[in-house]
Amino acid sequence: MTVVIGGSKRQFRTDQEERDKSEDRKARKAEKRRAREEEEARRVAELSVYSATDNPFHDVNLDQQFRWHKKNEKEKKQGLSLEEAQRRDAIRRQEAKEELERLNRRRAEREAEQKLREEEEIRMQRLAESAQMSDWLAKEEDFQLEQERNRAMIRIKEKRAKAIDFLALNLRYVNPVNGEEDELTKEGLEIDLDEPYTIVDSLTPEQVEELHEDIEKYLRLEKSENNLEFWTHMMVVTKDALERIKATRRMGAEAAAAVEADITALLQGKSYEHLVQLQKQVQAKLASGEPIDTDYWESLLQKLLVWKAKAKLRSFHEVVVRNRLEQLRKRQRDEALLAQEELLAGVARSAQRGDAPKVVPDNGFVQEAAEDAEPYDRSMSPPLIDIRDMRHEERQMDIVTTIEDLRHLMQQRRTVAGSRFIPKPVEVPAEQQVAEAPSNADLAEALYRAEAERELDEEEELFNVEETINRTTAYNWEDKYRPRKPRYFNRVHTGYEWNKYNQTHYDTDNPPPKVVQGYKFNIFYPDLIDKSKAPTYKIVKEPGNDETVLLLFSAGPPYEDIAFRIVNREWEFSHKRGFRSSFDRGCLSLWFNFRRNFYRK
Repeated sequence: MTVVIGGSKRQFRTDQEERDKSEDRKARKAEKRRAREEEEARRVAELSVYSATDNPFHDVNLDQQFRWHKKNEKEKKQGLSLEEAQRRDAIRRQEAKEELERLNRRRAEREAEQKLREEEEIRMQRLAESAQMSDWLAKEEDFQLEQERNRAMIRIKEKRAKAIDFLALNLRYVNPVNGEEDELTKEGLEIDLDEPYTIVDSLTPEQVEELHEDIEKYLRLEKSENNLEFWTHMMVVTKDALERIKATRRMGAEAAAAVEADITALLQGKSYEHLVQLQKQVQAKLASGEPIDTDYWESLLQKLLVWKAKAKLRSFHEVVVRNRLEQLRKRQRDEALLAQEELLAGVARSAQRGDAPKVVPDNGFVQEAAEDAEPYDRSMSPPLIDIRDMRHEERQMDIVTTIEDLRHLMQQRRTVAGSRFIPKPVEVPAEQQVAEAPSNADLAEALYRAEAERELDEEEELFNVEETINRTTAYNWEDKYRPRKPRYFNRVHTGYEWNKYNQTHYDTDNPPPKVVQGYKFNIFYPDLIDKSKAPTYKIVKEPGNDETVLLLFSAGPPYEDIAFRIVNREWEFSHKRGFRSSFDRGCLSLWFNFRRNFYRK
């Protein structure tokens, strides 16, 4: 028994020693792990910006790992072992890690949503810019169309109109504006307008090609459906004219005229509906597959399209004639009312002066006037002419009786009353004298017409806006000569300035606003009294206005001073840069560009 007991004690002692050794090993491992963590924290502290002796937290243990001693003591009091505390810490760290991952995912989602919102904002901004750009382009096209119409108006007023100008004049009467009565409308009433398609018959091949290009320009700029239809039909007629010109050059004038005469005889005088029906018949014949002359029927089909366009243009012309007649009647009514008002005003003035005859309310007034009238005598009428006293040439003239003359007059009145358009009679100028050497006035007129007929460059625009000059004193020569304004034809040169700012914010697709880069003034003084003194110009600055100045031109009798408002910038006086100041053959030319400043870093 003793041996057994002793053996049990030894066995118990051995198990206790093993447990002590296991706890010692665990403690040593924990101490080593703690030492490694402290060493790692020390190295991190050494690598960080702050140190234990120099940090804004005044923490001398900054290089040591933080340990929550009170928490550890509290856990020991609660009976938690080291493994359980570490397990809880591991669980808590895992939860913190998962929470951090969730936060990172939410942040990534927010960033993705923010990116989508920014992309959507950029897309909406681009759409707004595109819409604004389309508005700008539409406004630019409207401006170009208005400029084309203004050029047509100027050419018609100055009697140098082109074929496209007469066609544009037709459209003014197709779509008249209520209450509009401008100078072009008044000028247009004096111009005889035939069917629009007949204008190509009187043009040369070069003029037909130019008309084709002008019609293409109007087709690009027009927005109205009626105007687009008109220009489309005119394009068909113009293309047909070009084809006929090519056929004439290819086959000869006689052969081409014979073919054209056959087709004209077949299609002339037919209405639009009849032409549409005939077109369907020709198309059905071509699609039938019968043995026919395909070239003839295809050419006939093409001519049908041309004659359909002419039929449409005839309907346009009927509207033009009707609207022109209405405007002419309105104009005549206005003139009649104006004349009536002037007559009534004259009668009223005469009545105020006492010159009006007094009305005598007497029944015997007419009888007294008849008794006071002088009786008729044969000497009051012109003497009769004896036919034998007339020359042989005068005897050959037709003798018209009073009744025949009255009948002819009534017939002319009925013709005028039944006509759709009453042209204004044009005074025939008196016969000119024998041609002499051209004067300065003729040369100046030729220079003016040459300058007006010269086409504008792409970067040039007309600049004929004159400023009003407030004169406090009269000219000292007004008692001898009647003052008048000189004629002028000016241009303004515009373009883009590609400075650093514009290069950064604009490109060729989205150019910057145009700026004025120079002017070309052409002032005509053909009738100067003192030709030894050339006209002069000067710049007049206005107080409080630094943006613009007045360019004043003075010449002397019989011309008044004129002024134009220009941009206030420094001029370039070099002839290589386009400067020109001359007075030749009655024309003062002042051309200049503004100085461009270039800066270097």
